[in-house]
Amino acid sequence: MSDNRLSFKEMCARFDVTPRTLRYYEYIELLSPEKEGRNRFYTPREVARMTLIMRGRRFGFSLEEIRQWLEIYQKEGTEPQLQAWLSMADRQLVALREQAQDLAHTIDDLEKLRSEAAKLLPER
Repeated sequence: MSDNRLSFKEMCARFDVTPRTLRYYEYIELLSPEKEGRNRFYTPREVARMTLIMRGRRFGFSLEEIRQWLEIYQKEGTEPQLQAWLSMADRQLVALREQAQDLAHTIDDLEKLRSEAAKLLPER
């Protein structure tokens, strides 16, 4: 057994995910741990993939988008994967900026309504 592999439990702890999440990522073929009997072990490759998955989720990408992007590397190599990443990042940046504007407007509206409501209460 290699010292640089993580057990199933260690992988869950390292990425702060539930066992169900880790099993699901394996089911949809985002991860392919080594199996020894009923035990699963995650190599540095799988840890790197999980890092990318978690980062992609944080940026708002769907699991299917992440799966397709990881697959590009396996089938076509680094350059096509980087090109796909730039395209995905550009698209997501536009969406996140729109969400940020919407959120700023919502906060402004809520602050105004709260201020108006506070004026309706008698002073203490």
